[in-house]
Amino acid sequence: MRMLVLGAGLQGTACTYDLLNNPSVTRVVLADVRVGALPAFLAPFAGLRLEPIALDVRDAGAVRALFSRCDAVMSAIPYYFNAPLAAIAVEMGVHFADLGGNTKIVQEQKQLDAAAKAKGISVIPDTGLAPGMVNVIAQHGIDQFDTVDSVKLFVGGLPQTPEPPLGYQIAYSIEGMVDYYTTESLVVRDGQPAHVTALSEIESVPFAEPVGDLEAFHTAGGLSTMVYRYAGVIPTMEYKTLRYPGHARIMAAIRDLGLLGNAAIDVKGQQVVPRDVFVRVAGEQLRKGKPDLVALRVVVRGTKDGVAGTRSWEVLDRYDADHSISAMMRTTGYTLSITGQLQASGAIAAGVHTPDECIPAERYFTMLAARGVMVRELDAR
Repeated sequence: MRMLVLGAGLQGTACTYDLLNNPSVTRVVLADVRVGALPAFLAPFAGLRLEPIALDVRDAGAVRALFSRCDAVMSAIPYYFNAPLAAIAVEMGVHFADLGGNTKIVQEQKQLDAAAKAKGISVIPDTGLAPGMVNVIAQHGIDQFDTVDSVKLFVGGLPQTPEPPLGYQIAYSIEGMVDYYTTESLVVRDGQPAHVTALSEIESVPFAEPVGDLEAFHTAGGLSTMVYRYAGVIPTMEYKTLRYPGHARIMAAIRDLGLLGNAAIDVKGQQVVPRDVFVRVAGEQLRKGKPDLVALRVVVRGTKDGVAGTRSWEVLDRYDADHSISAMMRTTGYTLSITGQLQASGAIAAGVHTPDECIPAERYFTMLAARGVMVRELDAR
């Protein structure tokens, strides 16, 4: 298998590392607009099966030339590049997967379905952690019931040791965090899509010590297109972010004071955007780089053979100190790699699918377990 990874950041390098640990992957090209020093965990592969290369994805000709050299492309770059890149992948007849995060762009990619089928390749957007892994687990839960009453998804990337005032450190980008905290969450209520204010409807979700009780609150994006797939079918579906207790109320106060606003204001004769100031100042404070963890819970309530019940699944993953790979990189970058490998091995049907529509759950769980990322079912009720 010849694989191309777009983006040499945290998730792209983790994806690359995971691909290179599969002997069936003969070559990995790691492309970015600038490829600097590679992380230490990639050093053993340098000059062998790993080829770093400079690429500006806005150069369609260069993209086509590089796509022609591979069997599958995994995109770990900003979501707004994914639609044109997916179109080029279909044109060139290569598999394509991305971390997604923007449902409108996923719907745009869905328009490539017929063309992808004609080329015999698959396109899988939204294949990170959330959306991504959590949606595959949710679909697996839905499949265990004859009828489903509710599906609740909870995911959080957290420091292993919380520090005040927010009990949080940046796991991907502070701009992304601000987006999630200021964008309405799309859920299913009474069987229909509905919008809910971010950071609202706080509830407690218990995990085993030393993690303990976490708080959950609405944020955007985690359900992705499942909102539309199951509207009119499942009465209640929602996604919430997990943080240590107290985080949501502080962030809601910051937001409600206007400190996350996008409109410029006059400050001593200078035009200043409050959000830009918050991102700059808070970003420095929250970029701690300390050992992290990822907590995930999926709870599905429904009926099987006339008996009502609840089944739940959990993931708790932690920083890999031996390789200096964070839990967020493991659960996001490795997940992207697994998806690309499934595509290149022929395990995914041709067409454009979200992960919950196409990824074989049991095989996926086995592949995650081989990497030490365990999907564990809790006691059914």
